[in-house]
Amino acid sequence: MPAPRPDPDFEIPIVVRAEDIDHMDHVNNVVFLRWVQEVALAHWHARATPEMLRDLGWVATRHELDYFREARLGEPLVARTWIGQVDSRRFERLTEIVRPSDNALLAQGRTLWTMVSRATGRITRIPDALRERFPSAAQTTATAKHG
Repeated sequence: MPAPRPDPDFEIPIVVRAEDIDHMDHVNNVVFLRWVQEVALAHWHARATPEMLRDLGWVATRHELDYFREARLGEPLVARTWIGQVDSRRFERLTEIVRPSDNALLAQGRTLWTMVSRATGRITRIPDALRERFPSAAQTTATAKHG
């Protein structure tokens, strides 16, 4: 089960384009995966410092996607993301794709992202300063309960 979503969310708007549509006349499943990556990268670029962007990177080591409803050409959607569990080298990132017109959940994802040093190309520890800029839902929930 996904970690509870913290408030506020990070989100990006999406509009379904012709190239997103498959032979079944709806958004192809691979496109949902692309949106999961796009919102993750947008979140990273919005919250990371210039030094973090220069020195650190992420590689996806696992994707899980659940599809619930179709999306059609021209529909405006929203991709939301938040951080779940965090360990010394990896973030669990949770994502949902929603159609705002009826608040329908179209897809939900869980991705494990591993931190990499850009200088060495090797897996590296997640610095405390980065954890502070990307708080996990588990931390947010615990702080709210015990704060």
